[in-house]
Amino acid sequence: MRIDQWLWAIRVYRSRSLAADAIREGAVRANGRTVKPAHEVTPGETIQAMVGPLQRTLVVRGVPPSRVGAARGPEFATELTTPEDHEYAARERALPSAFNVEKGH
Repeated sequence: MRIDQWLWAIRVYRSRSLAADAIREGAVRANGRTVKPAHEVTPGETIQAMVGPLQRTLVVRGVPPSRVGAARGPEFATELTTPEDHEYAARERALPSAFNVEKGH
């Protein structure tokens, strides 16, 4: 399965086009290398994906037959992202953006 499909299928990104855009922008790496959206994922491969302020690190466990519910994600990927990284990203998302601060919102 293509990496853009895989990232969408296990719900790392909300759409396949968002996944493909992130890959093209260099926000996704496979085994430490930049890849193209057509890169075929293989079990054991380590994927790093920037999702907003969070860098998620996942190990491919398998390929789903189609998009799966969030509860089934661990069947196809092992999450290596630490709870501290998730907390940091949540705090970053909670901060008002510079644009809103300048406009007084």
